[in-house]
Amino acid sequence: MGGIFGVVSEQSCVMDLFFGTDYHSHLGTRRGGMAVYGEHGFNRAIHNIENSPFRTKFERDVEELQGNLGIGCISDSEPQPLLVQSHLGSFALVTVGRINNTEALVRQAFDSGHIHFLEMSGGSINATELVASLINQKDSLVEGIRYAQESIDGSMSMLVLTPEGIYAARDRMGRTPLVIGRKEGATCASFESFAYINLGYSDERELGPAEIVFLTPQGAQTVSPPRREMKICTFLWIYYGYPTSAYEGVNVEEMRYRCGAMLAKRDHVDADNVAGVPDSGIAHAVGYANESGIPFSRPFIKYTPTWPRSFMPAQQSQRNLIARMKLIPVDALIRNKKLLLIDDSIVRGTQLRETTEFLYHSGAKEVHIRPACPPLLFGCKYLNFSRSNSEMDLITRRVIRAREGDRITPEILADYADPDSKNYQEMVAEIGRQLNFTTLQYHRLDDMLGAVGIEPCKLCTYCWNGQE
Repeated sequence: MGGIFGVVSEQSCVMDLFFGTDYHSHLGTRRGGMAVYGEHGFNRAIHNIENSPFRTKFERDVEELQGNLGIGCISDSEPQPLLVQSHLGSFALVTVGRINNTEALVRQAFDSGHIHFLEMSGGSINATELVASLINQKDSLVEGIRYAQESIDGSMSMLVLTPEGIYAARDRMGRTPLVIGRKEGATCASFESFAYINLGYSDERELGPAEIVFLTPQGAQTVSPPRREMKICTFLWIYYGYPTSAYEGVNVEEMRYRCGAMLAKRDHVDADNVAGVPDSGIAHAVGYANESGIPFSRPFIKYTPTWPRSFMPAQQSQRNLIARMKLIPVDALIRNKKLLLIDDSIVRGTQLRETTEFLYHSGAKEVHIRPACPPLLFGCKYLNFSRSNSEMDLITRRVIRAREGDRITPEILADYADPDSKNYQEMVAEIGRQLNFTTLQYHRLDDMLGAVGIEPCKLCTYCWNGQE
């Protein structure tokens, strides 16, 4: 997915920018970048972070970058920040989100006289460059940002660095968060609310959907008001968000405890221990254990010094291998045990099947699986949730296609999304059989939304029920 961070300060902003951006490393694995503005104008550094952490790649840049204003990003896709010269002046830009109507927007730009885009490897266009072209079609940065928000099918939050300050804009439907932090003489904008706490900032407020603010060292001024309608991504709490973060006032770790507890209330399994798939499943498992009374344990430990993220390599086969290699079994907690395992979700099913087989190989008697969310039936259209190229990468869709053939309609999918339907029950049973689980029971959508605790109409549930 990706994360963004920006800071404006009366003093040098470089160290705050460096650490604030680094604190978003869990959100992306391909590229990192920082841009600053200072006495000598704009300066920028971008590095590939697929094989080394952000911090190690940028340590030398920190010594060379100078400025009081800066923006940074962790990205799973295009290189950024971009430095832009236009009729609106010079600015730097970082974005997080997804554009579904790239082809139409590029054609529109050509038709209106905008001459070219730089082509990346594979023939794609840098989404951040496309956002810059949309901004530049208007007479001011604020008008341009609003125009980009309205024109993009998908979602797009951004930070625009100018010589005077930073424009921070949350995407039109608020699918991703953007929060303001303050300390004496400095203001920051961050995707993750925890990224600035150790830097001495205090929570100021979250931006509303489509809101645009202008940051100076003295604070944040709203230059375009928020909208009422919101569809923030629920997966931020289930999986993506770091445990110390909060979105819309709801802490990630606390939500996961509630989520696991609600799973337990609907379950009557006979198990010796409850465990979470590291790391995002652990808090859900703690909540389940606290509610059910079944002891929590860690029957395998993740070895992280060399491969902290299982999906870091580009190839799925490599990601599967690394996911298997980094989990080290604890024989005493597995052998002859009936284990209940909670993962954040089941996407393809490959890694969880291999984890289950490895537990059986290590002597487990039973392996019961309880995903912390409902079955994923639709690929995300908004946040690049996974690198899947087709919805048929989802194990649910493969099972449905095997049952229904090519006649899959929205009505059929709606029935498979209903936890009380026969089709749903038979789909879940088939997934459990294919992945060799002793039993499989998914979370219900209504329970999961209840664990978040904000109005359900403000939460995006597209990947589970196809409703926008």
